[in-house]
Amino acid sequence: MKKFGLIGYPLSHSFSMKYFSDKFKKENIEDCQYLNFPIDTIEKLPSLISENKNLIGLNVTIPYKEKVIGYLNEIDETSGKIGAVNTIKIRRVRDNYTLSGYNTDAYGFHTSIVPHIKKTHKKALILGTGGASKAIAYVFEQLGIDYIFVSRKPKKANHISYNDITGDLMSDFRIIVNTSPLGMYPDVDKYPYIPYKYLTSDHLLYDLVYNPEMSKFLEKGSEKGAITVNGLLMLHLQAEKAWEIWNREDQ
Repeated sequence: MKKFGLIGYPLSHSFSMKYFSDKFKKENIEDCQYLNFPIDTIEKLPSLISENKNLIGLNVTIPYKEKVIGYLNEIDETSGKIGAVNTIKIRRVRDNYTLSGYNTDAYGFHTSIVPHIKKTHKKALILGTGGASKAIAYVFEQLGIDYIFVSRKPKKANHISYNDITGDLMSDFRIIVNTSPLGMYPDVDKYPYIPYKYLTSDHLLYDLVYNPEMSKFLEKGSEKGAITVNGLLMLHLQAEKAWEIWNREDQ
């Protein structure tokens, strides 16, 4: 039985296990299993891999997309440019193994947001500075969209605080992407503190949160007529790309 799984902490919000379990059933894949591995520290990764001899692929979620890199033997070019990994391929030879890191978040985000981008969408605010935010920034660079990170504790030149978001800034930056876990199940009443009163129908709000389907962030955007997109399609797209990587013979 080939084993795949998800590492992160906590994992109560994630649909990944359900997605792959449904996929295996629908596609009559009988020799595969997908499990959640909620590890409270990334230091437990080596023992997890050693103890699960049939484990050949992992997805990585909050808060380990950056921290996991130090445990990998290699990462692909895209992951290197982004600085974050969300997919790991495990190659085993007897009792030894090597870990290769990839980033499929960028593919999932790019494919899912492009249909919603209009000519007026030239600048973006990225809420949060974790591992997922780096994949979002990478995609915006590919698309030629300027961006600024919004952080509770801005430390870099292209970082601002939530208090720095003015009406003029909101008018200029018409794409707003929430990469933080705010609003994610079970804390569904939480949301990023931006001045929602300045939102218009010209804005595009994208929330990487997909559980719940309509987060408070998206709900507040919808009330102002903004285009709203949750992260469920991104999850599906990155999952399929991960599945492709795990099953490639040449990689």
